[in-house]
Amino acid sequence: MNVHKKLGFLLLALMYLIPAAAFAAVKMPPVQQKPFSTTHIVLQISDASPATQNLVLNVAGNLMTYYGPDKLDLEIVAYGPGLKLLLANNVNASRIHDLAKSYDVKFDACENTLHAFTKKLGHVPKLNSESQLVPAGAARIVDLVQHGYVLIRP
Repeated sequence: MNVHKKLGFLLLALMYLIPAAAFAAVKMPPVQQKPFSTTHIVLQISDASPATQNLVLNVAGNLMTYYGPDKLDLEIVAYGPGLKLLLANNVNASRIHDLAKSYDVKFDACENTLHAFTKKLGHVPKLNSESQLVPAGAARIVDLVQHGYVLIRP
């Protein structure tokens, strides 16, 4: 095997090993409900469409207006193509920041999807600073539903 083939093989191996090592320590965060909240809702986004991203954020804002931030515990879980909502360069970054800071909305980013994006792009895409990484978006939704959250898929 010549030097170029060895180097190519080494670079290819590193591309797959480094991202896997970066994701290895992620554990499912515990479900922590807001004190005094009476309504618990999880919004799912698994679609990359800008219209769906906008709809999910509009629904989140409308729910906060209706129930009030003290009575509503709201979490948005993004996986599959929907993870694009939580990329740092998404056009909705300021809306996500406002919902997180003003209303304590939680944003969950699927590690499985991030790993797939990393393989496709060749680098780990930067996530919105308001998002937390969860091992699997669908599993996070199941955990939340088992803790009494209502699932809404706009």
